[in-house]
Amino acid sequence: MQKTPETTFLILIDVQEKLVAAMHHKASLVENVIRLVKGLRILGVPILFTEQNPAGLGPTIPPLRLLLADNRPITKLSFSCCGEKAFLDALKVLRRQHALVCGIECHVCVYQSVADLVAQGYEVQVVSDAVASRTLENKEIGLQRCREMGASITSVETILFELLRRAEGPAFKEILGVVK
Repeated sequence: MQKTPETTFLILIDVQEKLVAAMHHKASLVENVIRLVKGLRILGVPILFTEQNPAGLGPTIPPLRLLLADNRPITKLSFSCCGEKAFLDALKVLRRQHALVCGIECHVCVYQSVADLVAQGYEVQVVSDAVASRTLENKEIGLQRCREMGASITSVETILFELLRRAEGPAFKEILGVVK
């Protein structure tokens, strides 16, 4: 099945204040996650986002909270998003098969969520320039493990243009504004 905005959704995992502060290349992580969210909003792709133990790790960072003001975060204590009933319920409501995954930490919550999503039959793409860990080595291990589990790896620009498909129209012009 071809990936389209109508078959795709994004899972934004734990981009929270205290976690972001500890990430390797945190500035580019934040910039790329924001670009991804803005682009997917233009394309009408739904977004689920989680917060790992927000009482201890703080809320989602302010720029993303503003972009996601019409969404509510799914609180979790499980490393995998799929370990939370509220998340599984939200997945069922979406009724989409193509999962894009971004967030932190790549070798823990992202990897475990990807493994569970693949096991449930979702086609999963990890947005490599929109995931991070505290060390580059752990990010690379996380991406490798995601590949081994059957996920594919993409980038912000690759997936936005893959979903867009054509270099014309208002959405194309808006996406150009996001990626440049």
